Amino acid sequence: MTFRNTTRTWGVLSKTFHWLIVLMIIGQWLIAERADDLPNGMAKLQTLALHKSLGITILFLAILRLVWRWANPVPSLDGLAKPWERLLAHLSHILLYGLIFALPLTGWMMSSARNFPVSWFKLVQLPDLVAPGQATFERMHDLHHLLFNVLVGVAVLHALGALKHHVIDRNEVLKRMLPFGGVK
Repeated sequence: MTFRNTTRTWGVLSKTFHWLIVLMIIGQWLIAERADDLPNGMAKLQTLALHKSLGITILFLAILRLVWRWANPVPSLDGLAKPWERLLAHLSHILLYGLIFALPLTGWMMSSARNFPVSWFKLVQLPDLVAPGQATFERMHDLHHLLFNVLVGVAVLHALGALKHHVIDRNEVLKRMLPFGGVK
């Protein structure tokens, strides 16, 4: 297994970014659900602080992931996917990257609008992105939830596409991104 991408397969670092962000997004959903179930108080504030810190971590990892992607070859889908499948894969990746950036930013703006500080694991206090205001908070809250639902939909389609390549087409598209093993 190579550290860097090749034109044939994803490298270790790309796979690590992919699966770490996937796991963190699932964790974010679980933490948000937990926070929604908690009554107002210290436990809820601590849960939301963790949610914010992980969101900022995802944003940072997404930046690193995008820089790494620009600095490495992207494995080709030639011979593995039809032109319309390659277009859909390209569009879904653009959407996924956009959503992975937009979700932490809308969450950060939502907190800023509510005048709640955003810090990264109590180590770094982040600046407010917008001025406090109830209308801005409500817009960012609604947008944050909408974007998460869109992310889930696009991610499901992305996973179904990978499974289609594995089960129906019987090619190596899915194996190239699996964390252990895969294509050499």
